[in-house]
Amino acid sequence: MFTVRYLLPLGIFLLGCALLIIDGGGTTGWEGFFMATGAALAVLLLNWLFRLGAEGDREREAEEAAREHFARTGRWPDEE
Repeated sequence: MFTVRYLLPLGIFLLGCALLIIDGGGTTGWEGFFMATGAALAVLLLNWLFRLGAEGDREREAEEAAREHFARTGRWPDEE
């Protein structure tokens, strides 16, 4: 998971840097650099959004478990 979250965007960014160096600062090199940087940022942001959504699912599951506990005992779990 670490590879997909961090090493893949890093590799894409480094590829963009390599394109810039290979082209010697020409237009194609800059375009490749910025496209690769944008792709790397997109991968990072998509991973962040996915983790944010998964965290919300965990919070909903914890709330549901608390409600089930309340239904059984008549008290919230943190009140005991």
